[in-house]
Amino acid sequence: MSDRSFLNWPFFEERHRQLADQLDAWCAKNLPVDHHDVDAACRELVAKLGRDGWLKPTALDTDNPGPLDVRTLCITRETLARHDGLADFSFAMQGLGTGALSLFGTPDQQHWLGKTRAGKAISAFALSEPRSGSDVANLEMTATHDGDSYMLSGEKTWISNGGIADLYIVFARTGEAPGAKGISAFIVPAETEGLSIAERLETIAPHPLARLSFDNARVPASALIGKPGDGFRIAMSVLDVFRSTVGAAALGFARRALDESVSRAAERELFGAPMADLQMVQGHIADMALDVDAAALLVYRAAWTKDMGAPRVTREAAMAKLFATDRAQEVIDAAVQLHGGDGVRKDHIVESLYREIRALRIYEGASDVQKVVIARQVMGAA
Repeated sequence: MSDRSFLNWPFFEERHRQLADQLDAWCAKNLPVDHHDVDAACRELVAKLGRDGWLKPTALDTDNPGPLDVRTLCITRETLARHDGLADFSFAMQGLGTGALSLFGTPDQQHWLGKTRAGKAISAFALSEPRSGSDVANLEMTATHDGDSYMLSGEKTWISNGGIADLYIVFARTGEAPGAKGISAFIVPAETEGLSIAERLETIAPHPLARLSFDNARVPASALIGKPGDGFRIAMSVLDVFRSTVGAAALGFARRALDESVSRAAERELFGAPMADLQMVQGHIADMALDVDAAALLVYRAAWTKDMGAPRVTREAAMAKLFATDRAQEVIDAAVQLHGGDGVRKDHIVESLYREIRALRIYEGASDVQKVVIARQVMGAA
């Protein structure tokens, strides 16, 4: 049983503790799913999560509008990640994919949210390009105004849910000004003519990823989210909400690795005694527990700060994402070491965690980029 004492920290309300208990029980009954066919697994997970109401926090409730609860998003991601990395992925991408609609969409555009919250439509966030990943302001894809439409041309890559999504939120250069000020955001349904899946991408932790091609893909002017030139601001606002949840997912992976290591140390004998009696093993466990708690403090500080009404949590979210993902990598590496040969056996839980954690140090802002963000925030406040 994972340590749950953190739920008594003052960051949380009783509803958050109830959520954690109920979701943990649901996960024990429903996860993990069969990952043999990743596309099918993600579709199944989105459907199940939507059916049972777990996707509701990922997007605005148009019948009862209010701000997204970042603590709920983080607790959900941590809990799902502890049970099944693909379940966390499926949940997270529903939120990231529709974040622009929740924060900036018109009532007509937000009709998608009822579908994604119910698990009846899959969403995707199409920002990265072959030559502009972390450097968002340098993206090259264009959206040309043509009467009452926009024509989108270019490529997007490393797009999560690429190939299975029903809608893509796409960022393209509309040219109102150079750099960041000339980017806009659009809703692009998957069936849009001119949009195609150029390549499916495989990674060390299998997820549905793709490179998308846009060849004069026409969308109506009503597909524009916000105003022309608002795209960079929209993208950064979405990441500001969801970046700390990446740290929460890393925290879930790390907590599972710690749990598995404690069990291993208690059950395994070395030199005629339990591994847990070895001071070196105790030192590893202590380091892992310290990293888990420190990461949790940063993650839930960022989430609480946003929920308390802070307009931006750029510094807090960057710190949470950077520390939680980097330290989770160390915790999981230690877990592999404590498991010996089993730790590198294909499909063993700690081997799976080792593959899952690596991507989190790259997507939604690589670790080195987070350091730049933090430094600029610190120096700008001086």
